[in-house]
Amino acid sequence: MSDNRFDDCVHQNKLLIHLTYLCPKLGLGEQINSENQNPILISVFSFLRWKNYWIRGVLSIAMITSFFFMISMGPVALIFVVMTIQIKCFQEIITIGYRVYRSYELPWFRTLSWYFLICVNYFFYGETLADYFGALVQKEEPLQFLARYHRFISFALYLAGFCMFVLSLVKKHYRLQFYMFGWTHVTLLIVVTQSHLVIQNLFEGMIWFIVPISIVISNDIFAYLCGFFFGRTPLIKLSPKKTWEGFIGGFFFTVIFGFILAYLLSQFQYFVCPVEFNSETNGFSVECEPSDIFVMQQYTLPSLFLFSFQKSVNLYPYQIHSIFISSFASLIGPFGGFFASGFKRAFKIKDFASTIPGHGGIMDRFDCQYLMATFIHVYIGSFIRGPNPTKVLQQLMTLQPEQQLAIFHTLHSNLRERGLIAPTE
Repeated sequence: MSDNRFDDCVHQNKLLIHLTYLCPKLGLGEQINSENQNPILISVFSFLRWKNYWIRGVLSIAMITSFFFMISMGPVALIFVVMTIQIKCFQEIITIGYRVYRSYELPWFRTLSWYFLICVNYFFYGETLADYFGALVQKEEPLQFLARYHRFISFALYLAGFCMFVLSLVKKHYRLQFYMFGWTHVTLLIVVTQSHLVIQNLFEGMIWFIVPISIVISNDIFAYLCGFFFGRTPLIKLSPKKTWEGFIGGFFFTVIFGFILAYLLSQFQYFVCPVEFNSETNGFSVECEPSDIFVMQQYTLPSLFLFSFQKSVNLYPYQIHSIFISSFASLIGPFGGFFASGFKRAFKIKDFASTIPGHGGIMDRFDCQYLMATFIHVYIGSFIRGPNPTKVLQQLMTLQPEQQLAIFHTLHSNLRERGLIAPTE
């Protein structure tokens, strides 16, 4: 596809958006939907709509292909991708506030916003470094100092930004400045915190990163297709194009897709093993003995399925978990998109940005993903994760020698009393 043709498609897509908003204001909406339909308007809308679908489809395929490529690059590349997306999403939301109140010339607003972004990232990723790179931290003296006093340093950095904000207050803009201060912090809560949870999920195993993201993407696609071909009943006023048919159809197809994807990925250690730092190779390791949820088990079918020839079925337990994940992505996940739609309507904008032609900004693609990341983190902590021996050992290694000996003797006595080790003479 040539650049000129691509630019024409982008221009036509923008024209369709303008016509969609313009027609109701000119009283043309009723004319289009009436029995005496205007053939010119019908042909224009039909042509531009199909062009819009075409460009969205091509770019969707390109983004999905890029997603598979990033997975092949490994966990380090995925971490940098998540950080890049986080920064872009933060920039898009902050820019909206800046544009709305640019005429007020608020002092230091953008500077302080980016400073707080750096502070919060330093705190979260410092915590990640201490949790998952303990072996590396123990080898480097400067890292030991930063890890030991990490929270104090993070708090000191935040206090510096807080003081700068107070010093920037101008009498005629007090209320607006505090409003934008809150805007920045809510944005940090939504974007940076959720991004941190995405990376936490990734360290639990790449399957906890790939499956939820893929399920949200598939739900978006299936709901769109079902709504396009069968949609008749509006779902919610915040998103007039959403239909009940698309919502329900997307749910059923997403559950099936998630079930199959969970089966495929559960077979490979690369996806199911926790991502751990190997101090010997100075790299990440994804080799382990898979946990029980990634080991094939036999399940007896309920009486409802007794009419079938099989009385039992072999499944990975993770496939059962995928049903709950898919259900959340299909039934609750879209409310993240509805929330974003309400936000955009409040500021009378169509998209967060125009980064991706036909799709809007990066935040337009990740509004549901962030809600999903929080759910997965809570789900793992509630139903999946047990004590992590590696983390416990890393914490023990940071103790003083006498403390380590005290723990050793206590543990030795406990194991001996329980008969797990032979008593010493």
